[in-house]
Amino acid sequence: MLAEDGFDGLSKVVDTLPDIIFVDVMMPRLDGYQTCALIKNHQLFKKIPVVMLTSKDTLFDRARGKLVGSDQYLIKPFNKKSLIESVIRHTQQQER
Repeated sequence: MLAEDGFDGLSKVVDTLPDIIFVDVMMPRLDGYQTCALIKNHQLFKKIPVVMLTSKDTLFDRARGKLVGSDQYLIKPFNKKSLIESVIRHTQQQER
């Protein structure tokens, strides 16, 4: 499921309770950091893994992702294998 921006993404999280969330850092209106923070600060959604997708690979950007509760920081361009590994890793952790 795709969302146009962070607000649309949050509404879809509320409606569907996904097993994992991929959020782009650069989004209109509500960026990925803000979106992740809102998800992770909500009692019902904080256990859903959030993987941030970005081309920003500085120490500051990674630290900011951790501060807002991101479970993983995936650097663009990523390949299909790393995306699938991310889904498997985070969904298996939920099952435990």
